[in-house]
Parts: sequence; C-alpha cells; structure tokens
Amino acid sequence: MKIVETPLPGVLLFEPRVFGDERGFFVESFRESWLREAGIDATFVQDNQSRSRRGVLRGLHYQRVNPQGKLVRAARGAVYDVAVDIRRDSPHFGAWFGTRLDDESHRQLWIPPGFAHGFCVLSDAADFAYKCTQYYDAASDAGIRWDDPDLGIEWPVFDDIAPQLSDKDRLHPRLAERAPDSLPRCRSAS
Repeated sequence: MKIVETPLPGVLLFEPRVFGDERGFFVESFRESWLREAGIDATFVQDNQSRSRRGVLRGLHYQRVNPQGKLVRAARGAVYDVAVDIRRDSPHFGAWFGTRLDDESHRQLWIPPGFAHGFCVLSDAADFAYKCTQYYDAASDAGIRWDDPDLGIEWPVFDDIAPQLSDKDRLHPRLAERAPDSLPRCRSAS
C-alpha cells in the first residue's frame, strides 16, 4: 500500500497493490495497519454502499454532531470524489481536494472528521463504498451547496448531461451561509 499526502493536510490517498492476470485481479481493500502507518487513529463502526448512474452528484455532506471520518472507494465504475475542510477554526477552512477513484486503480481516499464530502459519477454506473468512524445521525445531517462559488470546486464537466442531484442536495446553503456553530471544530488530522 502506498500512502500519498494530498495538498489538503489530513486527506490521504491510499494506493493498493493490484495483482492481476487473465483471470481477473486481487486487491486488499482494507488493512488496519495501513491507517496506523499513516498516523490515523480510527475505528470504523459502519460500512455504506450506494449505486448511482452517470451524472449523479451526491453531496457535499457532513454531520454537525459526531463528525464522520470516511475511507471511500469506487467498488465499481469511476467517480470524482471531493473533500472540503469545513472545520471552523482550521487554517485550511474552505479548501478542497478532488480526485478520481475507480475500480481499476482501487485507490481510496481518507476524509478526516470535520470535512464535507461529495462525489459525482463518471462511468455509466458506479458502486461507491465507504467506511465511517461514526454512525449516521439523521438529526445531525447537514450539507454545503455542491456549486458554492466561494469554494470553486472544479467538478468534471459533462457535455451531454447536467449533474443529477437530490432535492436535499440542491437546496443546501453555501458555506458562508452556515452558522459557525453548525460547523465542526478542528481536531487532529486523524
């Protein structure tokens, strides 16, 4: 496993070794020691998986209370994945990092607690799988507008299809419209 630091401190890319031949491939998708090696002290309590079609954009999501750390991957297909630092006292507040995750490279992205997260589907369909450090809490569920001009996220452009959003995601406010006490506080990078 190769661990790659991103321009956004605390957000890490995990690049596993993929063993393939004419029969297919084998890859270890998770090993706790990888996290320890990267300095991440996390216990996962919930696994989630979604399936979406090309052009679907989900996010940007976070929890106001008990923020979730997430280890995310595209189990099938390809997505463009984004993490945004929304910790109100972070020196990187409002900074974002995006990368392609797909079922060929098997790369995974670690998104620390206190970051908003979203992705859009690049392939015809994608199965998106992720491990969470806190349970989902509907009462704490919140989001930031995916196209917030202050963030300037460079989502991939689809020439033939507009991003498909849920009503909830379409109505999220901009980051500047969120009350500071509705945003998580800065913790360690793990």
